[in-house]
Amino acid sequence: MLMPILTGLLLGTLCMALHTIGTSWWLRYSAGRIAQKRNQGLHFHQVLVLMASGITFLTMLHVSEILLWALGYAWLAEVPQLGDAEETVYFSFITFTTVGFGDVVIDKFWRLMAGIQALNGIMLLGWSTAVLMAMAQKIWQSSQRDGGTFSG
Repeated sequence: MLMPILTGLLLGTLCMALHTIGTSWWLRYSAGRIAQKRNQGLHFHQVLVLMASGITFLTMLHVSEILLWALGYAWLAEVPQLGDAEETVYFSFITFTTVGFGDVVIDKFWRLMAGIQALNGIMLLGWSTAVLMAMAQKIWQSSQRDGGTFSG
């Protein structure tokens, strides 16, 4: 029972570190882009591009974390029910996002690790939502300083 918990905590910690680095970089980058555009007025299409690129970046960050968990299932845990790479990545996706279809079930020994992954996924997805809201607030504050509207 200790091995799945320790493995899950290790992978969760690595994902948290990756997310910290990624979101810190993205927030600095987006704040810099907003500050650059403040003098010229922030155009609506620039807001769309910035928010869409933020969503894309965060999605890629989550996919990286899901792949890290999949590697953990394949290399550290060697879960016998996960037959190939596609099934392992699929199981990692549905566990991280807490969808849990139940069409792929792992043995009792490794279930605690999957529970830790689901908890990690909930926290990281919530964190990403907060990052997007921080971006939106920064854009809103910038537009208020510039007269309250985005230019067309």
